[in-house]
Amino acid sequence: MKQIVTFCLVLCTCITQAQELAKSYTFTLEEAIQFALDSSYTAINAKRDITKAMKRKWETTADGLPQINADIAYQNNIKQPVNLLPAELAGGQPGTFIPVVFGTKQNMNATATASQLLFDGSYIVAVRAAKTYLKYTNTNARKTALEIRQDVIDSYGNVLLAKESVEILKSNLATLEKNYRETKAIYENGLQEEEAVEQLEITYSQVNNQLNNAKRLVKVTKDMLNLTLGIPLEHQVNLAEDLNDLTEENISLGLMNENLILENTIEYQLAQNLIEQRTHEYNLEKAKALPRLTTFLNYGTAAFSQEFSFLDSDQNWFQSSMWGVNLSIPIFSSLKRSAKSAQARIALEQAETQFTQAQEQIRLAVEKARNDYQFAIENYQTAKRNLNLAERIEKKNQIKFQEGLASSFELRQAQTQLYTTQQEFLESMVNVLNAKAALETLLNTPNITLSNN
Repeated sequence: MKQIVTFCLVLCTCITQAQELAKSYTFTLEEAIQFALDSSYTAINAKRDITKAMKRKWETTADGLPQINADIAYQNNIKQPVNLLPAELAGGQPGTFIPVVFGTKQNMNATATASQLLFDGSYIVAVRAAKTYLKYTNTNARKTALEIRQDVIDSYGNVLLAKESVEILKSNLATLEKNYRETKAIYENGLQEEEAVEQLEITYSQVNNQLNNAKRLVKVTKDMLNLTLGIPLEHQVNLAEDLNDLTEENISLGLMNENLILENTIEYQLAQNLIEQRTHEYNLEKAKALPRLTTFLNYGTAAFSQEFSFLDSDQNWFQSSMWGVNLSIPIFSSLKRSAKSAQARIALEQAETQFTQAQEQIRLAVEKARNDYQFAIENYQTAKRNLNLAERIEKKNQIKFQEGLASSFELRQAQTQLYTTQQEFLESMVNVLNAKAALETLLNTPNITLSNN
């Protein structure tokens, strides 16, 4: 009976592990983006950065709140120090000394000290700087969210591209194989040149190699998507959308004319945040010239004994207490504080210059991204027309070749042109997705962020 129970437990464990390994997901593009914003490795660490910034803010704030410290000390004078006293104090010969040991061999004391910062200009600035740092971390997290979104779109599109490539190459290979068999049969009957068979054989081998490579790329692109989503590579991710439909949905000419609001862009906010940080650093250096006022309250107790009797109930403990205020006034630093303030002021001026530069860079980047998106749309539409033309040309050359009106070389040229156009068409669709995502990232139009639960 015991063996049966053990077998059942092992079997259940194996089934559970197998189910875990066989776990699968199905995503639309938008669902994949939302999943990555919550579960991707990059998103998880970005959320931790926010938590760290919140803790850092509290760490700085706590410096101005009451602090309490306790100390317990035990001392055993294994060899007590000896002092010499004039002998005449004890009726001895003048000019001589007698050795005397002061105090007990062992002692123990415990103290507790409470301190409170009353005024410190540096503390006030530090608290403001900590708030600014938290603001910077949140802004950077929004930038990370946009980058994650763009990475998911890129990875999702690459998987669709690889899968579409496999299907097209399979169709091309099937057509080539049919042509090859027919042409070889005609050649064996003496009605076709050997070169025609050889030309088709060359094309067949090339397409077959491309198909094998495309199949391998499907696995690679799927693994890349899993990595982007934060899903283990052994899990299956299925895509619920079609590349062609997705491309049509992402053609938005209205996005081309959307007004650029600099204040809404992430890069603008980060550059502005840098000015705030440099301002706090400058104010911090100036605040170091202000006095610092603190207060403290101390309470202690001590016991003395020749032996370790501090835990006995009849041990005598002697109490002490002290309260005080400490005022520290910086007077002269040989111009050290002045030099550090000058450095901080220069850093602030640099940040202001970088802020001006960042605004121009944003305008230029958006203009380029709009141009890239417009070009991607136009290239997609052109590739779509070219694909129809290439299919017609290839079909005409197929008919001409079968009727003996076109050479095998002309047929191979038409086929090669078709295959190239097919690949260009697929790539043009992915380029539309990526170009739109890049423009939206710059404009911050999705306005997404990472939830920090």
